[in-house]
Amino acid sequence: MDIEDLDTFVAVADAGGISAAARRLGVSKSIVSRRLFRIEAELGTQLLARTTRGAALTEAGSTFRDHAARASAEIDTAREAILPTGGLRGRLRVAMPLSIGPTHFAPALAEMAHRHPNLHIQSAYSDRFVDLIAEGFDCALRVGYLQDSNLIAKRIVTIHGTLVASPAYIRTHGSPRTPDEIAAHEALMQGTESWQFLDGDKIVTVQPQGRFKADNAVALAAASAAGLGIAWLPDCITHDYIGSGALVPIMTRYPPPPAGAFVLRPPGLHPARKIRVLIDTLVDHCARNPAIWGGDRQDRKGTKP
Repeated sequence: MDIEDLDTFVAVADAGGISAAARRLGVSKSIVSRRLFRIEAELGTQLLARTTRGAALTEAGSTFRDHAARASAEIDTAREAILPTGGLRGRLRVAMPLSIGPTHFAPALAEMAHRHPNLHIQSAYSDRFVDLIAEGFDCALRVGYLQDSNLIAKRIVTIHGTLVASPAYIRTHGSPRTPDEIAAHEALMQGTESWQFLDGDKIVTVQPQGRFKADNAVALAAASAAGLGIAWLPDCITHDYIGSGALVPIMTRYPPPPAGAFVLRPPGLHPARKIRVLIDTLVDHCARNPAIWGGDRQDRKGTKP
């Protein structure tokens, strides 16, 4: 039985349909259908009941799905065991944040693809939190403060943030000097989040208010540069804005606590080698560019709080 047929069946079972599985696997629907036909013909039983809404597992398919997933995982593990330093093969499906994924992390994926020409890399960019297991991702890269979950996380870089505003906004409205003063300002936010700041060793939490919201940090930086309000953003987003003078760091005596970028994967004893290689590649890529993550703050000296 072909391993690609097993992988395809598991993808269809988890995605709930041929079209969704084809998108996950990066192949055509006709290829998925042919693989399913082969595996059902070899087993001599129907694994999937096709419907207008997709495909549902039959009783036999439900039983076979778990066995197929375990067999596929065992084969991947065996390949890694006998080729621990060889080129990577197969497919790596990774979710990346839209705000900084294409600009800050995509070059690392391209570097990995160059080094491993037999590896198929599929990256999806969105600022929403994807469900790794339900949506068929091997791993995801998330930025910020890590939420409690059953996922296994590996930090790849520390990310510093800054409270910023445009010179025009500061001229008109002034700028907060302490966290308590933020309530008097127009805040640009992703939703109803709280903001945290360091007062010595103590963390101060505030609940900002504002009328402009966006689910993308790049959009919030642009709105702040346009003078709409103050924004609490990672340095990798504001780096160029601050360099050009379009945004100014404010309330610098109370910096946000350092956050991070993390690679998250589903729980398991050992990460697949392709995920370990991805983590190493991302760590190396971030280490070569420390300034954009806030690792070098020499340009902030002399800035008014």
